[in-house]
Amino acid sequence: MDIIMIRHGESEDNIKKVFSNYNTQLTEYGKKQITRTKESLKKYEFGNVYYSPLTRTNETRQYLGLEGVKEPRIAEIDFGIFTGLAYEELTRLYPLESKQWIEDPYTYSILKGESINTVYKRVEEFLVELILKDKNTLLITHEGIIRIICSWVFDNPAYFFKFKADNGSLSIISVDDGYKFIKKLNYH
Repeated sequence: MDIIMIRHGESEDNIKKVFSNYNTQLTEYGKKQITRTKESLKKYEFGNVYYSPLTRTNETRQYLGLEGVKEPRIAEIDFGIFTGLAYEELTRLYPLESKQWIEDPYTYSILKGESINTVYKRVEEFLVELILKDKNTLLITHEGIIRIICSWVFDNPAYFFKFKADNGSLSIISVDDGYKFIKKLNYH
């Protein structure tokens, strides 16, 4: 089975280079990215569609012209007190917290937020459920979640920073007789 992942189009917060808010919307360019992605998606067959409950992924789903199921387990990492801030701002406003997070993003839970390991567990739970359904599935989600899913192929969240997913890109992992592998990554 294939798990096809689409990262939402460019958002207003992507332009601002801040850790995104729940309700940030797609830019005009982001909408154009998804129009192109819609054409690429025609090559693939899938049954179920799941999307993150955040505004930018729901808009992406709408521009793709798809129905789907809202799935909170594929929502972006919750950046807690860092939400809405650029990197320079969070290091200035939260020097201790940002230092701890930078030193150990895997286990350090941002205040009112999550760690990479916490997110990995919630995403893994969802993926195990998907495998049992054994149907090609489309996920409309975020770069952090795509990185988590690619790390899951290796059964190790420590691979998180080894992957990239551009806005509007398509990535695919496959699970075949218990073997997981990456088929396509950051495809435009």
